[in-house]
Amino acid sequence: MRIQNLSIVSFLMVMSILLVGCNRTNWRENFREKSKSPFGAYIIFEESNDLFEPAKVLNLEQNIYDYFNWTYFEEDYKFNYICIKNNANKITQDGIDLILDYVKDGSHAFFSLNDFSTKLEKALQIETTNLDTRSYSPSHLKNLKGELKLNNPDFHQQSFQYDRNLRRNYFSSYNPTNTIVLGTQNIEGKEEPTFLKIYHGKGAVYVHTQPIVFTNYNMLNENHTYVENVLSYLPDEDVLWDPQIRWSKINDSENSDSDSNAGSVFVFFWNNPSLKWFLYLGFFGLLLFMLFNARRKQRAIPVIEPPKNSTLEFTHTISNLYLKNESHKNVIEKKILFFLEKVRTRYLIDTHNLNKEFIEKLAMKSGNELSKTKYLINSIIALNKKEMCTEEDVMTLNKMIDNFLKQK
Repeated sequence: MRIQNLSIVSFLMVMSILLVGCNRTNWRENFREKSKSPFGAYIIFEESNDLFEPAKVLNLEQNIYDYFNWTYFEEDYKFNYICIKNNANKITQDGIDLILDYVKDGSHAFFSLNDFSTKLEKALQIETTNLDTRSYSPSHLKNLKGELKLNNPDFHQQSFQYDRNLRRNYFSSYNPTNTIVLGTQNIEGKEEPTFLKIYHGKGAVYVHTQPIVFTNYNMLNENHTYVENVLSYLPDEDVLWDPQIRWSKINDSENSDSDSNAGSVFVFFWNNPSLKWFLYLGFFGLLLFMLFNARRKQRAIPVIEPPKNSTLEFTHTISNLYLKNESHKNVIEKKILFFLEKVRTRYLIDTHNLNKEFIEKLAMKSGNELSKTKYLINSIIALNKKEMCTEEDVMTLNKMIDNFLKQK
């Protein structure tokens, strides 16, 4: 990919904002593409069109998994997927699998993250070690200095100095049969890998442990050459830039890694004295509230239950019977029959042959997008052919049908 020098005008514009803007500068890391704070990603995103010219840069406004499922691609379409964030927890397991499928066919993916999730590490056969996991506050991160290097001899300046927020974060394990080390970091006198190229089918996945180098502060601190060299490994294809602003609407069962998210939040609170005292005071206040409001201030008003709908109870009993017997295939067949009956009665369409003409007619009459309709019908056909189905198949099909029928 042809890399151009970053615009001097953008440099001066952001520098003026940092110098003559607010007296109190926000030194917290946010990696937001619209943020002009020191550790936002405004400059790199604004200059991305020039960096990747003549390729186009698309800023994703939805989850990458939803984008892949609701967007039509030509059979030979290739692209570069870029994610520069603290973490990529909004990418579900299905999203990772889809990205790797496209990479296998010739696309490329670039991840620069402080924290690689367990599912992402497992998919890429890597492990990371961060010696500065306890450093969260700006005052702690300010003292983290370091040096990054690129191994390619074609780059004139191979050593880059960073004066703050450079964690000792590196790849402690990777598969040497399909991986090469492109960059390292000097950690306690030893060069540890921080930038890897992982070959996957016809394409490759690039992983990087220092997203801080892409922020406004370091782009203005004469280290933009490092960023240009790192991104120059990506081929001359269109770019899908993932700002990580949306959870998936399709498979929201994986919308959060509950254990890791809860743990990271409490660790963050616990490592900040002011936030720790906030937790103490909040817990103490809750105990006082419960103590003084334990007794009711007036007699309880009896609740008169409405007559129960025995039809709903019967339906609930039957559905529980199917679930306890793990008859997932049976449930899916009933759900498909229900959907096809709805199509016949609501849209007056013959459901005998689920072909291309049927899909186009259903999309037009229901008001749904053609791609969404095609995905639903193809999923129904695929599930009908399966001999064994899982509970996840039941939940996914039910959600797809409910979302489809909501469209008016």
